[in-house]
Amino acid sequence: MKYLSLIFVGIMVTISAFSQETAPKTSKLPSIDIKTVDGKTINTASLSNNGKPMIVSFWALWCKPCVKELTTISEVYPDWVKETGVKLYAVSIDDSRSSSRVKPTVESKNWDYEVLLDQNSDFKRAMNVNMIPHTFLLNGKGEIVWQHTSFAEGAELELIELVKKVAKGESIDTK
Repeated sequence: MKYLSLIFVGIMVTISAFSQETAPKTSKLPSIDIKTVDGKTINTASLSNNGKPMIVSFWALWCKPCVKELTTISEVYPDWVKETGVKLYAVSIDDSRSSSRVKPTVESKNWDYEVLLDQNSDFKRAMNVNMIPHTFLLNGKGEIVWQHTSFAEGAELELIELVKKVAKGESIDTK
């Protein structure tokens, strides 16, 4: 009986680890120095959007779902900004060998996001990111109110609905 209980607990822990929506691990962004694609050092704790919602999306060049998510959002991003004032920070976790290809990729795809480079994965570790894409939604106070891993067609529709709620100051009901 003890073994069955342990197996059940193990299964539940595994299921919760792969949850699409998880409770935030931290309420605010940690203080980590990373770079912009132009080589300027910034501190992640200083990321802000003048009291409006922010999206922080961790991605990499080699991650096809990541690129698909950011490309899909880029098609509607100007409308999102106009409607909610949201700002998206796309945080590349590509290492120093491949990060030089991030800026040309972003430019070729016409992504109108602030793109940051986390070459040593310090920010990724501080945010407890284990799989990418990993997207965080922050309210106007800079508090993490929702996060999501993976990407499927249509997921951007759920994200914008959550952004709209946050922009209105409404709470997000998570499962």
